[in-house]
Amino acid sequence: MKNQTNNIKQDIIQRADHIFYLVIVLAVSVMVRLVYLQYFHKDVKGKFWRERVAATLIQRDTIRAMRGNIYANDGRLLATSLPTYVVGIDPTVAKPAYFADKVDSLAQTLARIYRDRSARDYAGVIRDARKHKRRYVLLNHRRITFQERTILLKAPFFRSTSKVNARGGVLRAYYERYHPFNRMAERTIGNLDAKTGRGLIGLEASFQPELAGRNAVGLVEVLAGGVRKPVNDGPDMKPEPGMDLYTTIDVNYQDIAESALHETLEKYKAAKGSVIVMEVATGEIRAMANLTRTKAGNYVENFNHALAGSNDPGSTFKLATMMALMEEKAISLNQMVQTGTHAVRYNSIWITDSNGGGSGPLTAREVFEKSSNIGTHLLMRSYFYQRPALYCQYLSQFHLTQPTGIRMKGEAMPVVRNPDMKGWSRASITSMSYGYEMQLTPLQMLTFYNAVANNGYWVRPLLVKQIKLADELVEENKPYVSSSPFCSKETIRKAHELLRGVVAHGTAKHIDNPYYEIAGKTGTAQKIIGGLYQRGRYYTSFIGYFPADKPKYSMIVVVDNPHQGENGGSLYAGAVSAPVFKAVADRIVAYDIRMHAPMKASNAQPQSTTSMVAGYADDLHTISDALHIKSEPAVEGWVETTPSGRWKSRPTRPDQVPDVRGLSLRDALFLLENRGFRVQVEGKGKVKQQSVDPGIEIAKTIGKLITLRLG
Repeated sequence: MKNQTNNIKQDIIQRADHIFYLVIVLAVSVMVRLVYLQYFHKDVKGKFWRERVAATLIQRDTIRAMRGNIYANDGRLLATSLPTYVVGIDPTVAKPAYFADKVDSLAQTLARIYRDRSARDYAGVIRDARKHKRRYVLLNHRRITFQERTILLKAPFFRSTSKVNARGGVLRAYYERYHPFNRMAERTIGNLDAKTGRGLIGLEASFQPELAGRNAVGLVEVLAGGVRKPVNDGPDMKPEPGMDLYTTIDVNYQDIAESALHETLEKYKAAKGSVIVMEVATGEIRAMANLTRTKAGNYVENFNHALAGSNDPGSTFKLATMMALMEEKAISLNQMVQTGTHAVRYNSIWITDSNGGGSGPLTAREVFEKSSNIGTHLLMRSYFYQRPALYCQYLSQFHLTQPTGIRMKGEAMPVVRNPDMKGWSRASITSMSYGYEMQLTPLQMLTFYNAVANNGYWVRPLLVKQIKLADELVEENKPYVSSSPFCSKETIRKAHELLRGVVAHGTAKHIDNPYYEIAGKTGTAQKIIGGLYQRGRYYTSFIGYFPADKPKYSMIVVVDNPHQGENGGSLYAGAVSAPVFKAVADRIVAYDIRMHAPMKASNAQPQSTTSMVAGYADDLHTISDALHIKSEPAVEGWVETTPSGRWKSRPTRPDQVPDVRGLSLRDALFLLENRGFRVQVEGKGKVKQQSVDPGIEIAKTIGKLITLRLG
């Protein structure tokens, strides 16, 4: 009996095990089938059910607003958003007769726009969707442009004039950021996160709330492949566009700055560089160029060195040192300083000039103009070494210890030592006096020099002047100028003398020119690598303003870690950065007509055209009208002047050598080259002689080579 009972229990356990394993197998089979249907099954029925399931998902969706534009100071676009559109259709909306009559016409339009499938294919997709009562079908994954949208809106199912039961077309807008000037001022303008549409850097990030606008939120059906079809087109699905920024950037100045900087970086194979051009009185930034060398040897704008690139400024900082000494009346510019001929040791550091030793006897003025580190040390030792806190107080007064406050994200905090800071040593004030043991950005140093150019009145850098919503002014940013100068008039006057002296006969004398005066200072700082200063690795800069007698623009040029080319040469700022300053300044002076004295009005009476030897009548009429010169309105074609100053026609037969004497070279080339002549030119001016006499038949000329002598 007991054995029989054990057998029955064993039999039940075995059956239970079999059922358990069967259930496991069935569960695994179901899971495998679900995965197969979801990801691998490709027949029409499986696709149909997947789309039916997806279409039942109703979600809240965000439609991004059209982002605001960014403009240059002359109204040209720096960044804008161009709309593209996803095209879909609900084929169940239209009545049968309309659908049957118009579907082929729509398919032809789609085939012309996309050019990837035939009209027959598109018609088949739409008919199949209607047959299976699909309420939405995405017609193509490629987004169409605004111009293509205009074409599509004239097609059946999309026409705005169509009746409700004859529509069904669905267009959904997306906006893509576009920079009309390509990569110009790229780091200043900034860019967007591709996923979120938020600004990452530059103005795009700094003014994200203003530019972004107000997104729309509404209900969508989530279809197969993640396609989203709006459930309705009500007011909540209408996004509000962002505001527009009107910047101070001048496209022409920006191009000038980038071109000059790029040329020098290429020449010296430098690691990076920056140029900022600022208007002295207002602080408006006209150009902000930043270039960095890639591993491939190209230069791209991938970091805003002007705003965030902190470094030891080097000798450009000596201006602050000299101004602090002059404010305390601790020096006279004509006092003598014995710099000696050898390096000088002070506490733990060795001090040398650019020649590796001292520069001999110099006046205090020459100490600055020739950028003597030893001379600066000796001038400081006589007064501020016993008053380090007072020296640091002047640096704060000159706005060198605070950020500029420009309304743009990413500005680095300045690091300028003072006796209360950790790491201060007895040698700190020595290093600081000629631009070491500190970290300042190019923008912060330029703002200091700009204040000097502005007679001591500090001006905050300005990059965005206005914010508008369409034509409505929302915000206007006016220049901020300090109410009082940060030093005395006498100190400013002497500072102007010192800066002008650097260019007139100092370390930057080779950029002086007779047309307008430049004032500024060179700066060459050794690079820190691994915590140690490296000789031969330099951060070079030149900061100044122009014209020196009436400053209009201030500018800084930075070229970081230049390398010697095949011909060698100096790697100091005077040879590397200063020429970039002059190249940019020369072109700005030539471009900005407001910097030139107006021409005096002439009282001269209208003149005759006696001096006009020959030319084309239409051109001469135009010139005469512009210059208020009497002309002969009845004369046409090619003309020449008579001894009395009147014009007469000059016949030019197509089969004869023309008479080009008296013509400009351009007109002479036009006549001769159109008759098949090869022209050789000697001299300058208008044509005085031609080697082949006029009137000879062209067919008789040998080789058709003619020499023109100009004079």
